[in-house]
Amino acid sequence: MGGLTQFWAQGDVIGRAVAVLLLLMSVSAWVVIFWKGWLLSRARRDLSQGAQAFWQATDLSAARQALQKIDREAVLLPLVESVSQPAAKGTLESEALPEAQLTRRLRDSLHNVLARLQAGQVLLASVGAVAPFVGLLGTVWGIYHAMMGISTEGSVSLDMVAGPVGEALVMTAAGLAVAIPAVLAYNIFGKIVSACEADLEGFAHDLRETLMARQGRD
Repeated sequence: MGGLTQFWAQGDVIGRAVAVLLLLMSVSAWVVIFWKGWLLSRARRDLSQGAQAFWQATDLSAARQALQKIDREAVLLPLVESVSQPAAKGTLESEALPEAQLTRRLRDSLHNVLARLQAGQVLLASVGAVAPFVGLLGTVWGIYHAMMGISTEGSVSLDMVAGPVGEALVMTAAGLAVAIPAVLAYNIFGKIVSACEADLEGFAHDLRETLMARQGRD
């Protein structure tokens, strides 16, 4: 703690700004990591249980009621609700073929659900890509600042160089410490979102085919 206090006291405006920026990036990344971990774990469970409950229902109304109890993160319910209401008369949508109406509604709902599941991915990717360079900037500036301070002393010893330079190199380690969790979380969450996307696309396809078959019988 004393080393951090000394580093802060000896740093200039740029060095402190880099340290604050890395801290903000770390905090924001961890907030997103915990939030998305909770969201995606619930979404995966809801998707698996909700799809099973939907296809076991006797009709569309019963299926919607079942999803309202299971689908806590609303990953399946928006798709079902999008096809539950008929198109308003007198609109361009009502003039399209029934299969085209179903396709458009399911596509739009699917995109909205996926956008919600992918929220935060851009921040994690940005932190993972930028944090090492921010830390490197802090290191370079810290070494420059240390060398300038040493040059004013008129004499150089190993102790005078090792301390300031060592403190500056901490910024590189800090940048990596911020970036690594963000990159790992981005890759893990990306894999989970891709699995959810595949399941949702399959559900949307099966729902469309089921509704078109029912309309054909009617």
